[in-house]
Amino acid sequence: MSSAHTAAQPAVHAPAATLAAALSRPRPTIEQLGQLAGGTPMVAVDNLVAGYGGMEILHGFSLRVARGGSLCLIGPNGAGKSTVLRAIYGLARVMSGSITVDGMPVTQLRAEQKLRQAGVAYVLQEGSIFPDMTVEENLLMGGYLMRHPRDAAAAAERIFQRHGALAQRRGQRASVLSGGERRLLEISRALMMDPAVLLVDEPSIGLEPRYVDMVFELLRHLQLEEGKTIILVEQNARKGLAFADLGYVLVAGQLAMAGTGGELSRDPEVGRLFLGA
Repeated sequence: MSSAHTAAQPAVHAPAATLAAALSRPRPTIEQLGQLAGGTPMVAVDNLVAGYGGMEILHGFSLRVARGGSLCLIGPNGAGKSTVLRAIYGLARVMSGSITVDGMPVTQLRAEQKLRQAGVAYVLQEGSIFPDMTVEENLLMGGYLMRHPRDAAAAAERIFQRHGALAQRRGQRASVLSGGERRLLEISRALMMDPAVLLVDEPSIGLEPRYVDMVFELLRHLQLEEGKTIILVEQNARKGLAFADLGYVLVAGQLAMAGTGGELSRDPEVGRLFLGA
């Protein structure tokens, strides 16, 4: 198996005037986001200002996702989508605002604390696999916070039982994996600690269409069968919105639009800007 880039997606370098028009709509309020999510939020972000060093990327961004729900963030390049994930996980600097997970304030927690105490795991964009380590060694890296090595070994065995493709390669270097297998390993590694919330950055990037389908089938299983709450950034906006319960459009670090995945898929402006319609 070999990896290849997906078919070209609609350009997201939309004219500045067009994107400004998207922001001219009334921005969704926190109350409206809560109603859209339904129920008690599993992840709540309020008026977040965040970035890197002294650079502010997100400007008063808010978010609501219910327990076991899914949310896809779309928008032009540089809109701050990945920064949302990194801020929730603790890899971006939060200047103001708050983040709670299942009612627990986590704004000031470090990434490893969020994983251990709040059950938040982060799947990076492509390239996070250690190529010179075996598949099994890569997987065990996801259990580094477990109290005993035997707990990590048991978690790895459960994953190997679920994914025969990884089990067959457990003793091989990760460098031999196809793009689809690497993505499967990255997601599986994030599941080692059995997180309640999964943050996934560009799951389809660099994959052949058949592997894109495989990845989204896995994410759908994790949400519907295992009850994971999933927030993802996806460059294939059509695919991401088809998967997710909710969709948010980010423009220049602000939330411009919010709706169900189906509503945004049918929105003419979203279609023109991000779906090639």
